[in-house]
Amino acid sequence: MKTYAVKTRFTFTGTFYIKAGSELEAGEIVQNNCGLVLGGNIHTACLPYGEADWDFPMHPDKKITSIKRQGGAKKHGQAKNTVY
Repeated sequence: MKTYAVKTRFTFTGTFYIKAGSELEAGEIVQNNCGLVLGGNIHTACLPYGEADWDFPMHPDKKITSIKRQGGAKKHGQAKNTVY
Protein backbone atom coordinates (compact mmCIF):
# COMPACT_ATOMS: atom_id res chain seq x y z
CA MET A 1 0.00 0.00 0.00
CA LYS A 2 1.11 3.56 -0.70
CA THR A 3 0.63 6.58 1.54
CA TYR A 4 -1.10 9.70 0.26
CA ALA A 5 -1.48 13.13 1.85
CA VAL A 6 -5.08 14.15 1.20
CA LYS A 7 -5.64 17.84 1.97
CA THR A 8 -9.25 18.33 2.92
CA ARG A 9 -11.33 21.38 3.82
CA PHE A 10 -14.46 21.14 5.98
CA THR A 11 -16.77 24.15 5.89
CA PHE A 12 -19.70 24.84 8.18
CA THR A 13 -21.94 27.57 6.81
CA GLY A 14 -24.70 28.93 8.99
CA THR A 15 -26.09 32.01 10.67
CA PHE A 16 -25.64 33.60 14.09
CA TYR A 17 -28.54 35.80 15.17
CA ILE A 18 -27.03 38.65 17.22
CA LYS A 19 -28.67 41.61 18.95
CA ALA A 20 -26.44 44.62 18.20
CA GLY A 21 -26.62 48.32 17.42
CA SER A 22 -25.18 47.99 13.90
CA GLU A 23 -24.00 45.49 11.29
CA LEU A 24 -20.39 46.33 12.17
CA GLU A 25 -20.99 45.65 15.87
CA ALA A 26 -22.79 42.37 15.10
CA GLY A 27 -19.87 41.25 12.93
CA GLU A 28 -17.35 42.17 15.64
CA ILE A 29 -19.32 40.27 18.28
CA VAL A 30 -19.35 37.10 16.17
CA GLN A 31 -15.68 37.51 15.17
CA ASN A 32 -14.54 37.93 18.76
CA ASN A 33 -16.98 35.75 20.73
CA CYS A 34 -18.32 32.85 18.65
CA GLY A 35 -16.60 29.68 17.51
CA LEU A 36 -16.53 25.96 16.94
CA VAL A 37 -13.99 23.31 17.93
CA LEU A 38 -13.86 19.83 16.39
CA GLY A 39 -15.19 17.35 18.88
CA GLY A 40 -17.07 20.11 20.69
CA ASN A 41 -20.11 22.25 20.22
CA ILE A 42 -20.77 25.66 18.75
CA HIS A 43 -20.03 28.07 21.57
CA THR A 44 -20.52 31.74 22.21
CA ALA A 45 -19.45 34.29 24.76
CA CYS A 46 -22.08 36.69 23.41
CA LEU A 47 -24.33 36.79 26.47
CA PRO A 48 -22.96 40.17 27.67
CA TYR A 49 -24.21 41.52 24.31
CA GLY A 50 -27.66 39.96 24.55
CA GLU A 51 -28.79 36.51 23.61
CA ALA A 52 -27.24 34.78 20.62
CA ASP A 53 -28.90 32.04 18.61
CA TRP A 54 -27.53 30.10 15.67
CA ASP A 55 -28.61 27.93 12.77
CA PHE A 56 -25.83 25.62 11.55
CA PRO A 57 -26.04 22.16 9.98
CA MET A 58 -24.68 19.17 11.91
CA HIS A 59 -22.50 18.05 8.98
CA PRO A 60 -20.04 20.25 7.11
CA ASP A 61 -19.41 20.52 3.39
CA LYS A 62 -16.29 18.53 2.49
CA LYS A 63 -13.86 19.35 -0.30
CA ILE A 64 -10.65 17.51 -1.12
CA THR A 65 -8.20 20.16 -2.30
CA SER A 66 -5.27 17.94 -3.32
CA ILE A 67 -3.81 14.44 -3.12
CA LYS A 68 -0.07 13.88 -3.10
CA ARG A 69 1.79 10.59 -2.88
CA GLN A 70 4.15 10.48 0.07
CA GLY A 71 7.56 8.80 0.25
CA GLY A 72 8.72 6.01 -2.04
CA ALA A 73 10.39 6.41 -5.41
CA LYS A 74 9.35 9.42 -7.44
CA LYS A 75 8.81 8.85 -11.12
CA HIS A 76 10.72 11.24 -13.36
CA GLY A 77 11.77 13.35 -10.36
CA GLN A 78 8.28 14.52 -9.33
CA ALA A 79 5.61 13.41 -6.92
CA LYS A 80 2.16 13.02 -8.39
CA ASN A 81 -0.12 15.81 -7.19
CA THR A 82 -3.82 15.76 -8.00
CA VAL A 83 -5.80 18.95 -7.37
CA TYR A 84 -9.61 18.86 -7.10
